[in-house]
Amino acid sequence: MEKRGTMRQGEAFLTTRSEEETTYTGMVLGNSIREPLVITLNGELGSGKTVFVRGAAAGLGVTETVTSPSFVLLKIYRGRIPVYHFDFYRLDEAAALNDLGFEEYLPGDGVAFVEWADNLPGIIPAERLEITIERFHDHGGEGRRLWLMPHGLESSWLVSRLIEGVTWRVDGKLNMLPLEPFSKENGGRLGWNC
Repeated sequence: MEKRGTMRQGEAFLTTRSEEETTYTGMVLGNSIREPLVITLNGELGSGKTVFVRGAAAGLGVTETVTSPSFVLLKIYRGRIPVYHFDFYRLDEAAALNDLGFEEYLPGDGVAFVEWADNLPGIIPAERLEITIERFHDHGGEGRRLWLMPHGLESSWLVSRLIEGVTWRVDGKLNMLPLEPFSKENGGRLGWNC
């Protein structure tokens, strides 16, 4: 995967140092989701795409164990709103998209998480949240950079909620505080049980 260099206008990134931190970051995002949306995830094998989706699904109220849909292409989970988890790793632009019927889920009535979305860019809607997960190594060991590129108002709002909802301790680890579930009463704002 090509290393990211410079940031584009509206783009943000977060770093995580463990699977637990990547899961938590997904939970913060999932907890903030208010309406149907497509979230694309790209990154090399083992970068943490499914780990992030697992956290986001938990933030959306999914109680089932979320696993990679690599061989079945799509898994559907029940949460506050439906969660559609796609994996396009084995597909390419030549795939018979009309036969697959994915367009009804993108975004459909729920949140569609699409791993390896770059393999089928023709069916991804213009309004979406693009997330690229990149491994890195430094003096602190291995970590992940989560590059967030919003396309549209809802995804821009979500990125701002995520940036507001994630903080780090002095030692560089994430503050993983308990999340209050999303509620219409608090306008979808994150609440902290401290």
